[in-house]
Amino acid sequence: MSCAKDPPSEITTVLTGYTWDDPSISAKMNPARDIALIDQLLAQPAETAWLEFKGSNTDPEMIGKRCSALANSARIEGQDLAYMVWGVADDTHAVVGTDFNPDTKKMGNQGLQLWLANSLQPSIAFSFRIIEHPGGRLVLLEIPAATGAPVAFNAVPYVRIGSATPRLTDYPERYQRLIERLQPYRWEQGIARQYASSDEVLSLLDYSHYFRLTGQPLPDNRAGIFEKLEADRLVTRDVGERWNITNIGAILFASRLSDFEASLARKAVRFIAYKGRNRAAAVSHRLDGQRGYAVGFEGLIDYVNNLLPKNEHIGTALREERPLFPALAIRELVANALIHQDMTISGAGPQIELFEDRLEISNPGTPLVKPDRMIDLPPRSRNEALADLMRRMKMCEEQGSGLDKVVQICEVFQLPAPLFRADGHATQAVLYGPRSFAEMTQDERVRACYFHAVLKFLSGDKMKNASLCARLGIAAKNAAQASAVISKTLDAGLIRVADPEHPRAGYLPHWA
Repeated sequence: MSCAKDPPSEITTVLTGYTWDDPSISAKMNPARDIALIDQLLAQPAETAWLEFKGSNTDPEMIGKRCSALANSARIEGQDLAYMVWGVADDTHAVVGTDFNPDTKKMGNQGLQLWLANSLQPSIAFSFRIIEHPGGRLVLLEIPAATGAPVAFNAVPYVRIGSATPRLTDYPERYQRLIERLQPYRWEQGIARQYASSDEVLSLLDYSHYFRLTGQPLPDNRAGIFEKLEADRLVTRDVGERWNITNIGAILFASRLSDFEASLARKAVRFIAYKGRNRAAAVSHRLDGQRGYAVGFEGLIDYVNNLLPKNEHIGTALREERPLFPALAIRELVANALIHQDMTISGAGPQIELFEDRLEISNPGTPLVKPDRMIDLPPRSRNEALADLMRRMKMCEEQGSGLDKVVQICEVFQLPAPLFRADGHATQAVLYGPRSFAEMTQDERVRACYFHAVLKFLSGDKMKNASLCARLGIAAKNAAQASAVISKTLDAGLIRVADPEHPRAGYLPHWA
């Protein structure tokens, strides 16, 4: 995120990285941090587009306009927060104190804060706090910068220019700059732990795993460690020489997720193994993840693979045991669930369930790409920074190739085609154990045919009766069975004849 040109102090950099869509963030504040924040604001040589000092003016209309103007101007200047402080002389920045009480202030018959919340569009999670500063009693109003749209007061958006608060629409160049800088809420850069000392950060995060997985040498000093962590936005600077651990830093590298807020801890991966083919069966194994995704990923994959039933396979010379499901498929689908989940859904995280005949991997949030197009369209993720970092750490395949390989390896092992589906507010991928063609359902045969046509198309080829026979393990003398599957898949609208004038030319996916 860019900052204002020639920032007058460290405040420009230390206040980036906050996300204030969560109203509970104000509860995470503490008096020591508030005083350190005030001291840095007082150190500004002058008021800015995102900072205003007030002595005793508590007019609600003025406050409403300033909320709009400061929120919009903060985003223009590359800030995530704006501030108003009562009890400070705006010319000398001397603390003079104030008796303003935002909890008892009213506008008509309404309390100030409720009236203000109703007057601002879109709604923003502003926060009033009374601060007992050593110089006197102060009131701080913390205002999140505009995100999805300009913030308006009574349907009129404002902006700060010097000490003036004009209508934003009267300054089209600033309006255009604001529109260009508006950005949606990003869970990854929200704050998981605020105002932490460097010792606390190094205790809460398994930073050695970060350097090992990213292939970087571990610096021999603390400053070097924090420089790298900050570069990947795992931590951001807070006030008073303290640090914030971001959500992405915690979810990937937490030594113990339970050390953070419950809403983040509940995003840990859960594994359950059943002794039967449904959830009514007895549970044989259960594992509730305790570590960050990156820290615990390899151990989780090994744990799942070690529990998988083994099938005996007769090779060219020897008998060998193979896991029921290919290891590459499990690895990629678990990583996919971590990357593409909707982090804003509270109380839910990725889940892996092992049954006697299948493995189900689910994550909260409906997919951004239709399930039947997941293996040919470029993936769209809600968590781009998380996805990028996990790929750099080689926890999953490069962009767009992972699910292709899952489908392909299922073909190689002659397993039923995997199932990708959106189920309510979750996305699910299912791997099935070995089945003969006779044991497959009609839906499984059609799905295998469609995915086979997709893989052929992606490799520059076309599906034909003979290639589908090989895919489904159908003997050449029973090729009519493959023809029947192709007919059903055509009826389902999933494939089409490549050349209607030459039916033997093969088949393509319906979208090709």
